Amino acid sequence: MTATDVRVEAGNHAALTFRDSTLLRNGRPHRMLSGAVHYFRVHPDQWEDRLRRLAAMGANTVDTYIPWNFHEEVEGERRFDGWRDVERYLRLAADIGLDVYVRPSPYICAEWSNGGLPWWLTARTRGLRSSEPAFIRAVEAWYRELVPRLVPLQAAEGGPIVAVQVENEYGSYGSDRRYLEHQRDLLRSLGIVELLTTADGTTSDMLAHGSVEGAMPSFTFGTGVAAAVELLPEHTPLLCSELWGGWFDHWGERHHVRSAASMIGTVDELLAAGGSVSLYMAHGGTNFGLWNGANWDGTLQPTVTSYDSDAPIAEDGRVGAKFDALRAAFAPCHDRPLPELPPEPVFQPPQAAPLTPEASLIAAVRAVPATAAAPHPATFDELGVGDGLVAYETVADVTGETELVIEGLHDRAVVFLDGRRHAILERDGRTSTVITGPARRLVITIVVESLGRINYGAKLGEQKGILGGVRLGRRFAHGWTHRILPLDGAAADGPVGVDGYARAEIDVAAPAEAWLAFPGGVKGMVWVNGFLIGRYWSRGPQETLYAPAPLWRAGRNEVRVLDLERLGTTVEVRASASLGDTEEFIGS
Repeated sequence: MTATDVRVEAGNHAALTFRDSTLLRNGRPHRMLSGAVHYFRVHPDQWEDRLRRLAAMGANTVDTYIPWNFHEEVEGERRFDGWRDVERYLRLAADIGLDVYVRPSPYICAEWSNGGLPWWLTARTRGLRSSEPAFIRAVEAWYRELVPRLVPLQAAEGGPIVAVQVENEYGSYGSDRRYLEHQRDLLRSLGIVELLTTADGTTSDMLAHGSVEGAMPSFTFGTGVAAAVELLPEHTPLLCSELWGGWFDHWGERHHVRSAASMIGTVDELLAAGGSVSLYMAHGGTNFGLWNGANWDGTLQPTVTSYDSDAPIAEDGRVGAKFDALRAAFAPCHDRPLPELPPEPVFQPPQAAPLTPEASLIAAVRAVPATAAAPHPATFDELGVGDGLVAYETVADVTGETELVIEGLHDRAVVFLDGRRHAILERDGRTSTVITGPARRLVITIVVESLGRINYGAKLGEQKGILGGVRLGRRFAHGWTHRILPLDGAAADGPVGVDGYARAEIDVAAPAEAWLAFPGGVKGMVWVNGFLIGRYWSRGPQETLYAPAPLWRAGRNEVRVLDLERLGTTVEVRASASLGDTEEFIGS
């Protein structure tokens, strides 16, 4: 099959086809002007606002991934309600006049936990993203639930979906041709008739291993227009399915930005070459809860809570120079005036509220029932825990000065001896600590935090917790109990300390946007009226957490904090973000 055959494979009623390097919509020359807006990173009450801002930017298409693990946190319990109602999101896009480019592959990357794959699957399955039978069976079960929900929303059925992606940047990961063909055929067999695409970086190797017959190849890059044109198969339209107009951040780095001039320079170059574009991200949104992923580059690189990505539509909905540049660039591609921009968001007036400690971390641990003792510490995955906090505890005889070593710590641990804070250990830092003093029997408590499941590369699917055991000198310690700390922000009353749970009460006249800061705090999680908005960490770069208007109510509101190291004394409500010192960066 040649590239020109893709227009036939798309089906007789597909909205998008192509001929002689020209993308066609219903038979007429067309240019996709798209931007990524992920429904799972935007409060559902704000979906419409963000989509209207995208349309006002001049986009005619929205693209979104569909993260499998967001919809099936518990195996067999697939949810499509509330925040997970992707069908409502796609219908909203249609109401606003936007086409939809869906990227539903089992793997999405997206700096999202585990690259979108459920932890319960990766914990037991080898051969991820391959034709390994166990993986294929799980994918088929998921797709049999998901894809029939998308089929009626295709353009051929009067809906907004005009393109569907097969896998995601597979040429950076594997070379299993049977797997890609299976994914393509599975989509078709379940009723997808619209244009199929793939997406890969601008190298011949990535393109060769990530492409599959019957799907139009596209590219992902920051500045790679010339390379993409050189690699483009004959007769194929040029599509950049991810043009990186900004970049994401890891804890401990600077906040990555890309200037409007740099971004629009690449966009203009792509448009001048006759290409179509999907800006990644048009609106980044937020890694609410503990959904942030992590990368691996010799060390673990957890992604921060914010996914602002220096996008033209900021995390809180504000727009700036990038938005204006794109609106100007896209406007000539339309045959009618662009929609007006929705009103600017309204922010709460600044205020500060005292944080009142409720229970120390060790007191909160003690309030959770322990499991029966097991010989070895279990991983999060063995305990049925996706992310969060697990407390491991044993009683051990220590004879004089002894080194405590955590083998396979994933990712960060607070060590208590007889209920007293002793040390903080990290996967890529210090993983051992020395116990001093006379020979004695000690209660050893280790509170382990997952910092984010790896979303890209060879370590995809890696487990969390204590993977290899705990040594006291040469010998392993046995007889471990486990406590899974709840993620509802509530803590039983108990002795207070420098760390642990605290609460603040914030009065507001009416729900409005807010940014929250926690001066003096070191490393914590934050709940607003019971909703976990994410994590803060003094190592930066992110200094404020976005708390969208729909989370607030008129009158009294409750903010709860769990700090694993040292609580601050106040919660500050701010009217603007502080995402850290910046660094000009173009993704690679």
